Amino acid sequence: MDETLSAREEKARARAAHRLDRQREILRPLGLLVIAAVAIGAINGRPAPAAHGEGLGVAAAFAVFAVALVLRLRSRFVERSIAVQAGVIAGMGAAGVALVALQPHGATELAGGVAVWLAVARLPLLLGGAIASATTFGLGLAEAFAGDSAAAVAAGLLLCAFLALVAFFMKQARASQETTELLLAQLEDAREQQLEAAALAERGRIAGELHDVLAHSLSGAALQLEGARKLAEREQASAPVRAAIDRAGELVRDGLANARHAVGALRGEELPGVGQLESLVAAFENDTNGDVRLAIEGSPRPLAADASLALYRGAQEALTNISRYAPGAGTSVVLRYESGRTVLTVENVLAARAAEGLAGVGGGKGLAGLRERAGRVGGTLVAGPTGTGWRVQLEIPT
Repeated sequence: MDETLSAREEKARARAAHRLDRQREILRPLGLLVIAAVAIGAINGRPAPAAHGEGLGVAAAFAVFAVALVLRLRSRFVERSIAVQAGVIAGMGAAGVALVALQPHGATELAGGVAVWLAVARLPLLLGGAIASATTFGLGLAEAFAGDSAAAVAAGLLLCAFLALVAFFMKQARASQETTELLLAQLEDAREQQLEAAALAERGRIAGELHDVLAHSLSGAALQLEGARKLAEREQASAPVRAAIDRAGELVRDGLANARHAVGALRGEELPGVGQLESLVAAFENDTNGDVRLAIEGSPRPLAADASLALYRGAQEALTNISRYAPGAGTSVVLRYESGRTVLTVENVLAARAAEGLAGVGGGKGLAGLRERAGRVGGTLVAGPTGTGWRVQLEIPT
């Protein structure tokens, strides 16, 4: 089943996996000591390992046990399927039972105990319990048929039960620790989401206030200015008066658009960025019937939200000025990714006489606001005539 984890949950899972790996590294030398102990017990027991008879059975059982334990100690063994792991541990348990049956008075009971421990500690509860129970029962029968006393058989069974209980509680403790860390990570995520929701709700409230007060006021001012423009035309007011009214109307409309963008940002709407430059240029081209060329140079890379927004606003303001002061001019928009910085250049080309008329353009509030925005992200804005038109260049460190 697919499961999407947060960064905190992934870190909690990683810590748990690291702890388990460390435990395996610590227990690996102990496993080698167990093999050595069982080998010494088998060699010193009767019958001793040999190439024939019961000795051959002892040698074969020990070989199966040693190979199974070595496989189990390998670091990548846990990546095997549960069926493979269960088969190896069951083989280890069967080898332990065979060693006890062949050497009833030796020190080979340790082999069966190790199989019981691993079955409970490493396998799912029902499967591990079944293998552990079968191994314990087999050890008891082997000792009983070998003629051990009831006390010795009971002691062997109790030892296996003790090992199984210790393995079970250690497994439960490890699982509880993992669950606790995962729950703490989820709690931190929930608290963070709660704080974000509260902040979003507060921003929504502020956005509502701005919309009700500022946006409505600007809409009213735009209507009044439109009425004033029509009145000026009817009264045949002077050209400077009509131009001032038109300019005031443009400023109010720009302010209204900016207010709506601000309200959207407060409500958590996605802010525009360099990814929307293509749609911005297309809209400008469609509205003005102008010739605009957009070029992306260098290898695009993710930008910080503030930097991306500053570049977008730079292009937006530059294109707005072109539509206002130089409609129909050929325009190029170039976004260039360089080492350590991203540069946006918007340039238009006019006839020589028209270009001379742009010498005093560009000192308004729009470019000043862009300079402030660029400064907040450590960037710079340069704007001015080029002799053949006008250029706006915005540089943002990235």
